Amino acid sequence: MTLFRPLEPVGRTTRIVLGIAFFVVFFLAWAAATLSGYVPIIFLADPITMVQDGWVLLTKFGFSRDIGVTVWRVLGGFILAAVVAVPLGILMGAYKSVEAFLEPFVSFARYLPASAFVPLLILWAGIGETQKLLVIFIGSVFQIVLMVAVAVGNTRRDLVEAAYTLGAGSSSVVRRVLIPANAPEIAEILRLVLGWAWTYVIVAELIGSSSGIGHMIIESQALMATGQIVFGIIVIGLIGLVSDLAFKVVNRVFFGWRLA
Repeated sequence: MTLFRPLEPVGRTTRIVLGIAFFVVFFLAWAAATLSGYVPIIFLADPITMVQDGWVLLTKFGFSRDIGVTVWRVLGGFILAAVVAVPLGILMGAYKSVEAFLEPFVSFARYLPASAFVPLLILWAGIGETQKLLVIFIGSVFQIVLMVAVAVGNTRRDLVEAAYTLGAGSSSVVRRVLIPANAPEIAEILRLVLGWAWTYVIVAELIGSSSGIGHMIIESQALMATGQIVFGIIVIGLIGLVSDLAFKVVNRVFFGWRLA
């Protein structure tokens, strides 16, 4: 079967059907395990209870505002990280002297868990929005820097040599060769790291927060309201899925020549 042939592409319709099929199987298994009583509701709410609890959150407790606050925090921290990290990554990938200077620290810093900085950031910035943005910034910036640097550093050498042959200078090579050649991959790197940013914002909201999806989840845990917890988790996944698809559409629009 062509579906199980290594590296064999599948059609768009087949891809959509298979993707939906997984969610159908997942929710059927979830419903079977919970509605049958095999898994007690105190450990995991069934899909019906989850939907009911989610509706109550949205209509009576203003959960939509929490969603908006969390989305704003993710985008704010992520954009700050991208603005700093992408130029640094390009410089590291283009100039080996810059790479030699920054790479050891970046490689060290990217292994530091963003959650470990939460106590310090609360001391430095309090429990306001700045602290939340900094957690996302720290968790994202070093990953982006290193991944962009690797992508730029792996640019085809013949393109660079051709530019020099045509009389381009060092800065022109960066602007006219390295950046355009790696723009699609840089956009893909940002798409991947945006997913990681969502894990950091929930960590930031679990401590010292009065709003956001993470705040709702920790309050629901205290009440053992597993339906609300699962609903919050699913909302995060849905927002992440939408943002991921949006990134793919944008990449296809701007870099369709590379994806073709």
